[in-house]
Amino acid sequence: MPISLGTIMMALGTFRFGVNRASYQMFTRDAAYRWAKQDRLGRDPALQYLGPDAEEITLEGVIYPHFKGGLRQMELMRAVARQGAPMMLVDGLGFVWQRWVITRVSETKSLFLADGAPRRIEFNVTLRAYGSDRA
Repeated sequence: MPISLGTIMMALGTFRFGVNRASYQMFTRDAAYRWAKQDRLGRDPALQYLGPDAEEITLEGVIYPHFKGGLRQMELMRAVARQGAPMMLVDGLGFVWQRWVITRVSETKSLFLADGAPRRIEFNVTLRAYGSDRA
């Protein structure tokens, strides 16, 4: 059954975050800026602006695997991360965020059934902007 594009919150390469699968409830975006300290003789040090650092996005959410998407969603995310390649990030509104890499995938399983299958999986995925290859 094809997935409606209206249910996709964000796409990272081949992985889809959305209502029918891994759905994030918290989106955090961090931007940092690099400043180098330059020591000066007889004066306070000066700071020299080196430019922006790589931005980071953290997605936190909950998967109810027996409701939608199944038990292997985080394994798929790890498989995508293991490819070690930057991937295009596009949000559900159509904004293209350029290329990003997965730097961390963590999960916490709870509310287990008799066979050990979790009914709830909390996840946390950290992405970092890859940056342009152009000089």
